[in-house]
Amino acid sequence: MSKIHDFLNEAGVFFLATVDGDQPKLRPLGFHMEMEGKEMFGVGDFKDVYKQMTVNPKVEIVAAKPDGHWLRYTGRVVFDTDPKYEAAGLEVMPMLKDIYNEKTGHKMMVFHLEDATAVDIPMMGPGEDLLA
Repeated sequence: MSKIHDFLNEAGVFFLATVDGDQPKLRPLGFHMEMEGKEMFGVGDFKDVYKQMTVNPKVEIVAAKPDGHWLRYTGRVVFDTDPKYEAAGLEVMPMLKDIYNEKTGHKMMVFHLEDATAVDIPMMGPGEDLLA
Protein backbone atom coordinates (compact mmCIF):
# COMPACT_ATOMS: atom_id res chain seq x y z
CA MET A 1 0.00 0.00 0.00
CA SER A 2 2.84 2.43 0.66
CA LYS A 3 3.39 3.00 -3.08
CA ILE A 4 -0.19 4.26 -3.35
CA HIS A 5 0.17 6.30 -0.17
CA ASP A 6 3.42 7.87 -1.38
CA PHE A 7 1.92 8.64 -4.79
CA LEU A 8 -1.10 10.38 -3.22
CA ASN A 9 1.16 12.37 -0.88
CA GLU A 10 3.19 13.62 -3.80
CA ALA A 11 0.10 14.43 -5.85
CA GLY A 12 -1.64 16.31 -3.01
CA VAL A 13 -5.15 16.55 -4.39
CA PHE A 14 -6.73 13.54 -6.04
CA PHE A 15 -10.14 12.81 -7.52
CA LEU A 16 -12.80 10.26 -6.55
CA ALA A 17 -15.28 9.10 -9.20
CA THR A 18 -18.65 7.63 -8.27
CA VAL A 19 -21.92 7.10 -10.10
CA ASP A 20 -25.24 8.81 -9.34
CA GLY A 21 -27.82 6.79 -11.29
CA ASP A 22 -26.39 6.87 -14.79
CA GLN A 23 -24.38 10.06 -14.27
CA PRO A 24 -20.67 9.92 -13.34
CA LYS A 25 -19.65 12.23 -10.49
CA LEU A 26 -16.11 13.38 -9.81
CA ARG A 27 -14.82 15.37 -6.84
CA PRO A 28 -11.45 16.38 -5.42
CA LEU A 29 -10.29 14.90 -2.14
CA GLY A 30 -7.19 15.41 -0.06
CA PHE A 31 -7.63 13.15 2.97
CA HIS A 32 -6.03 9.73 2.99
CA MET A 33 -4.11 7.69 5.53
CA GLU A 34 -2.37 4.36 5.71
CA MET A 35 -3.54 2.13 8.53
CA GLU A 36 -3.32 -1.61 9.13
CA GLY A 37 -1.85 -2.16 5.68
CA LYS A 38 -4.71 -0.37 3.92
CA GLU A 39 -4.91 2.99 2.17
CA MET A 40 -7.95 4.69 3.71
CA PHE A 41 -10.07 7.64 2.68
CA GLY A 42 -12.95 9.51 4.27
CA VAL A 43 -16.14 11.27 3.24
CA GLY A 44 -18.97 12.84 5.21
CA ASP A 45 -22.02 10.74 6.08
CA PHE A 46 -24.19 13.71 5.09
CA LYS A 47 -22.75 14.07 1.57
CA ASP A 48 -24.09 12.76 -1.73
CA VAL A 49 -20.79 10.97 -2.37
CA TYR A 50 -21.42 8.74 0.66
CA LYS A 51 -24.94 7.94 -0.51
CA GLN A 52 -23.65 7.17 -4.01
CA MET A 53 -21.05 4.75 -2.65
CA THR A 54 -23.63 2.91 -0.53
CA VAL A 55 -25.77 2.35 -3.65
CA ASN A 56 -22.87 1.50 -5.99
CA PRO A 57 -19.58 0.77 -4.19
CA LYS A 58 -17.50 0.68 -7.38
CA VAL A 59 -15.25 3.76 -7.50
CA GLU A 60 -12.08 5.06 -9.06
CA ILE A 61 -9.45 7.38 -7.62
CA VAL A 62 -7.20 9.31 -9.98
CA ALA A 63 -4.20 11.47 -9.09
CA ALA A 64 -1.48 13.20 -11.10
CA LYS A 65 2.05 14.08 -10.02
CA PRO A 66 4.06 17.02 -11.36
CA ASP A 67 6.38 14.62 -13.23
CA GLY A 68 3.52 13.56 -15.53
CA HIS A 69 2.78 10.23 -13.87
CA TRP A 70 -0.79 9.55 -12.93
CA LEU A 71 -2.49 6.96 -10.74
CA ARG A 72 -5.63 5.00 -11.52
CA TYR A 73 -6.82 3.20 -8.34
CA THR A 74 -10.04 1.27 -8.94
CA GLY A 75 -12.02 -0.98 -6.64
CA ARG A 76 -15.01 -1.65 -4.42
CA VAL A 77 -15.60 0.54 -1.34
CA VAL A 78 -15.61 -1.15 2.05
CA PHE A 79 -16.53 1.15 4.94
CA ASP A 80 -14.45 0.71 8.09
CA THR A 81 -17.04 1.47 10.78
CA ASP A 82 -14.97 0.99 13.93
CA PRO A 83 -14.73 4.45 15.57
CA LYS A 84 -10.93 4.09 15.81
CA TYR A 85 -10.66 4.76 12.05
CA GLU A 86 -12.54 8.05 12.21
CA ALA A 87 -10.52 9.07 15.30
CA ALA A 88 -7.26 8.26 13.48
CA GLY A 89 -8.41 10.22 10.43
CA LEU A 90 -9.17 13.28 12.52
CA GLU A 91 -5.67 13.11 13.99
CA VAL A 92 -4.15 12.90 10.49
CA MET A 93 -6.09 15.96 9.33
CA PRO A 94 -7.12 17.91 12.48
CA MET A 95 -8.92 20.67 10.53
CA LEU A 96 -11.63 18.10 9.77
CA LYS A 97 -12.59 18.16 13.46
CA ASP A 98 -14.52 21.37 12.70
CA ILE A 99 -16.79 19.38 10.36
CA TYR A 100 -16.95 15.97 12.03
CA ASN A 101 -17.88 16.26 15.69
CA GLU A 102 -20.73 15.85 18.19
CA LYS A 103 -21.90 19.45 17.73
CA THR A 104 -22.45 19.11 13.96
CA GLY A 105 -23.58 15.49 14.22
CA HIS A 106 -21.57 14.67 11.09
CA LYS A 107 -19.40 11.58 10.92
CA MET A 108 -16.46 10.90 8.67
CA MET A 109 -17.07 7.58 6.96
CA VAL A 110 -13.68 5.96 6.49
CA PHE A 111 -13.27 3.44 3.70
CA HIS A 112 -10.72 1.45 1.76
CA LEU A 113 -10.87 -0.35 -1.59
CA GLU A 114 -11.14 -4.12 -2.03
CA ASP A 115 -10.85 -6.11 -5.25
CA ALA A 116 -8.66 -3.22 -6.37
CA THR A 117 -6.18 -2.41 -9.08
CA ALA A 118 -3.68 0.43 -8.90
CA VAL A 119 -1.54 1.52 -11.82
CA ASP A 120 1.12 4.24 -11.98
CA ILE A 121 0.96 5.42 -15.59
CA PRO A 122 3.74 7.53 -17.12
CA MET A 123 3.00 10.08 -19.82
CA MET A 124 4.45 7.66 -22.38
CA GLY A 125 4.92 3.92 -21.96
CA PRO A 126 3.38 1.09 -19.97
CA GLY A 127 2.07 1.49 -16.45
CA GLU A 128 3.38 -0.14 -13.27
CA ASP A 129 1.07 -2.26 -11.12
CA LEU A 130 1.39 -0.76 -7.63
CA LEU A 131 -0.29 -3.71 -5.91
CA ALA A 132 2.03 -6.40 -7.31
